Amino acid sequence: MIRSDTTLNQIVTFLESIDILVLEKELPDETFLPGLHLYGNTIQVDFKKLKYPGDLLHEAGHIATTEKELRPLIGTKEMDPAWPSDGDEIATILWSYAAATHLSIDLTILFHAGGYKNDSEWLIEQFTNKNYVGLPLLEWMELCDSKEFPIMNKWLR
Repeated sequence: MIRSDTTLNQIVTFLESIDILVLEKELPDETFLPGLHLYGNTIQVDFKKLKYPGDLLHEAGHIATTEKELRPLIGTKEMDPAWPSDGDEIATILWSYAAATHLSIDLTILFHAGGYKNDSEWLIEQFTNKNYVGLPLLEWMELCDSKEFPIMNKWLR
C-alpha cells in the first residue's frame, strides 16, 4: 500500500532498512496501541486504525532493544509476561528518540499528547536539554556510545 503520509513512509522505510519488518494487516480494535501489534521481528500495522505514526518508532524500539534470541517470542505466549520491563521501556523511549533524531522527525510526532502517560512534554523537554535518562542502558546494550548519543552504533541489540 502506498501511504500518503510522508513521515509514515519515512519511518516504514527506515524500519525495513534495519530489518524490522512492517506488515500491513487488518487488526482487531483491541490492540494495545491503535492499529499496531508486535509479532516477533515484525510490526503488524492496520493503517486505517493507526492514530500516531510515532507509535511505529516506539514499538520498533521494543523489538530493537530486545535480545536477539528473545525477539522471535515477542507477541507469543512463550514471551515472559513481564516483558517489557520498566528498564525495557526506558531503553525503548531512548531508542525511539535516537531514531526520530536520525530521521529528523519532530519530537511532537514521536512523543504525542495521546501517549506516554501525560509525560510527552516532559520527555521532549528532557531530550531537548540533553538529559538522556537511562542512557547507560543503551550503552550497556552496545547500541551507542553515551558521548555520541543520539548517534547510534547499531540499531538492533
